[in-house]
Amino acid sequence: MKQEATPTTALQRLTVLWAAGEYRKALKLAASWPRLGKHKVAIQRGWLAASHPGFCRQMDRDPKALYTEGLNAVAERYGLPRIIQDVTVFIDTDGKAKIRKTAGAGS
Repeated sequence: MKQEATPTTALQRLTVLWAAGEYRKALKLAASWPRLGKHKVAIQRGWLAASHPGFCRQMDRDPKALYTEGLNAVAERYGLPRIIQDVTVFIDTDGKAKIRKTAGAGS
């Protein structure tokens, strides 16, 4: 029986989360890193929107748009496949941003 390798670096953890469709967790991880280059603002605002959508609305910002921009920035920064064209961003009943695959979409 073959055991899957445990990711040892933060970038490996990010890649595993992304491949598993755990985009919110991947965004949270990336937002915690100090060197994000030109993507820093988009990634950090994306995480803010995912964790505090009500605050973003109070600031007249669309949390769905910020979350989407944050995910796109993570994908661009770390060379991950872009997923936004195949997902729908929504705010769940707990007030947190989530995404789900669009019906009929796939690769």
